[in-house]
Amino acid sequence: MRALKRIDGTRIVARPAALDAATWPAGALVLRFAPDEVLVDRPLPAALIDDPHAIVTPDAGFAGIWLPADKARALLEAHCAWPLPAERPAFAQGAVAGLAVKLWLEAERILFVVPGPFIEEFEERLL
Repeated sequence: MRALKRIDGTRIVARPAALDAATWPAGALVLRFAPDEVLVDRPLPAALIDDPHAIVTPDAGFAGIWLPADKARALLEAHCAWPLPAERPAFAQGAVAGLAVKLWLEAERILFVVPGPFIEEFEERLL
């Protein structure tokens, strides 16, 4: 059984101003991959984004696992060569144990997100 769970989300590519102005559903986790791109952890309607050229598409190409902050910090200290943001909540992305990893950091827990093809590698290297 896999520790990481697929994220049944929505990927949105749009003007940065349209993403900045979006009103996200309560409780939604919005990961800003780039100024013009987000991944939201749930299905969303295209009408949410005020950009006629926006690309709003279902995306189940990522998987994630929440770890308690102390366990996550220990893993990151051993496998992450770049400094993590000091403030929480925060989003960061970079190489962890040689894999492309996205992190959502909260005070009490950290979400590790990896592209689907790297689920097994991530679990072998870090879990």
